[in-house]
Amino acid sequence: MGIQDKITGRIKQAAGDLKGDEKLRAEGLAEERKGEAKEELERARADADAKAQEVANLERATAKRRARSRP
Repeated sequence: MGIQDKITGRIKQAAGDLKGDEKLRAEGLAEERKGEAKEELERARADADAKAQEVANLERATAKRRARSRP
């Protein structure tokens, strides 16, 4: 999950700051960014799923209207 990566990243950044370890801080920042990217991907997938459902509903409604208008 993205939140776990974000938290771990922030912890590594803080540890890097405390120790003066720039490599650890950079590693934490990269991990936090990875978590943000995962969350963004999840939002995009949810949005795509919602739009696909909307299209399916419209297609069903159109098919029903066509079926009713046929003699």
